Amino acid sequence: MEREWLFSLIPLAIGVVFLGFGVYGLRRASVLRRTGVDATARIVRHEARRDDDGGYTFHHPVAAWTTLDGTACEYSSRFGRTAIGNGFRVGAHVTVRYDPKAPQRFEIKGWDKGSVDLVFTVLGSIFTVGTVTVLLVRLLTL
Repeated sequence: MEREWLFSLIPLAIGVVFLGFGVYGLRRASVLRRTGVDATARIVRHEARRDDDGGYTFHHPVAAWTTLDGTACEYSSRFGRTAIGNGFRVGAHVTVRYDPKAPQRFEIKGWDKGSVDLVFTVLGSIFTVGTVTVLLVRLLTL
């Protein structure tokens, strides 16, 4: 086998990273569904973050709520969007689902979408399985 097989490690690495992010997000969402607690929150501001190319600005709403034990929480959503809907403007009341043991793990209902994690999982699986298949076929046909 020559050095060209090393180039196949690039899609394998991308696939493993995508798969890791996707599975982490899906597991996180699953834990929130099972053990999470709902609370009424208010959007207090948006954190604006520009993408690496500087072309788009993504707005991450910051939700503030009080946990069952009386702790005040204020955290930014891990998902950002380029446009803000009326239901997520500053001052809007929203429902959050948070982990009582770690309130920084939360989701804003209607804003956070599990489809992103699912897309990462599917793409990661395709890249990983495809690359491993190509490597095995190459090894077996030499």
